[in-house]
Amino acid sequence: MLDSLKAKGFQVEFLSHALAILSVDFPAALVELEEALLATTIPIEEIIAGGGGEAKGTQRLRKALAAKGWGKTTFVVEKRINGVPRESQSHEVDHVRSFENGATIALEIEWNNKDPFYDRDLENYKRLNADGAISVGIIVTRGKSLQDNMRDLVRRFLDDRNLDKLDDLRAWGYDPTSKQRAFINKQTTRKTNPLSFGEAFTNRFVADKFGEATTHWRKLEDRVHRGVGNPCPLVLIGLTDTIVTFHEGMMALVEVEAAEAVDDTNGTDGQ
Repeated sequence: MLDSLKAKGFQVEFLSHALAILSVDFPAALVELEEALLATTIPIEEIIAGGGGEAKGTQRLRKALAAKGWGKTTFVVEKRINGVPRESQSHEVDHVRSFENGATIALEIEWNNKDPFYDRDLENYKRLNADGAISVGIIVTRGKSLQDNMRDLVRRFLDDRNLDKLDDLRAWGYDPTSKQRAFINKQTTRKTNPLSFGEAFTNRFVADKFGEATTHWRKLEDRVHRGVGNPCPLVLIGLTDTIVTFHEGMMALVEVEAAEAVDDTNGTDGQ
């Protein structure tokens, strides 16, 4: 299942009988999910201009899922004694797909949060599954290739556009803090083994925005392999570096600005 995703480089892992459940009972859900993910692209300009927050590409993925019926849902689990409410817990999930037979699948996208968000998602899934609210939980995150190759992707962006100083990046939507500027200047002007601008900027940018303490495949894998979320059936999907594109140029920034204007109008923060 999800063979087209695997062929494109996505990581896919099924846990606790999730494959059997989905392939037999919910094959249509897998088709919808695969279609949305295969259409996902993130222009490198959005990664640079976004500064490491949720890329507009992942927001487009959210909208594609929502259009297929994977909408945001708040589950309220309430304990009653003789009809009197005694305890209540609510769990908000960004993408939920329900079916006529009453079964439900939950999905979260963790593009670039702090890695403890995985604990929240997995524990929510565990509780919701135990209470019969969901049959399967899915997490989509940065895959190993995207995490490991982020420096190469950022460096390629700089090299392709001949960007060799920080002021050049303003046109591409990136404005460094004074601390970042000082660090890069120090690395490029030191007497011993000075770094090129490309090396210094790339190292700082990726460490600041896509570091090891953020949500990516290894952090997710560590948790599920030590049992977090067990025994809820899970599907883990790692976004591949091949979704990052380089041909849009300034048009990507036009789309970012348009999307941000819509978010402002709707009163959302784009996360």
